[in-house]
Amino acid sequence: MKIAVVALGCAAFTFTLAANAQALEDLLKKNGCTACHAIDKKVVGPAYMDVAEKYKNDKAAAPRLMDKVKKGGSGVWGQVPMPPNPQVSDAEVKTMVAGILDLSNKGAAKAPAKK
Repeated sequence: MKIAVVALGCAAFTFTLAANAQALEDLLKKNGCTACHAIDKKVVGPAYMDVAEKYKNDKAAAPRLMDKVKKGGSGVWGQVPMPPNPQVSDAEVKTMVAGILDLSNKGAAKAPAKK
């Protein structure tokens, strides 16, 4: 009985991680982020995995990154500027930044499944 409960719990956790990864990917696509970024490789801007790794021990990173998404910026990852994204809601920016930072913090270092 205990094994069945543990197996069910593991399956639910795995499903939740996959659903969260897909929801993050969908939100990033919806807001145009994937035009310049990818989960696991540099495009124009850094890979999200690299961002997560860079800031994984920085407890103050989330608000700074949220501000950078909204206002844009340059210099941290090279000279190509990131344009401002004022049209993205604060709630969506918060969700995206948390999801990106979570890529490293939870060990969910695998890119979401491709559609």
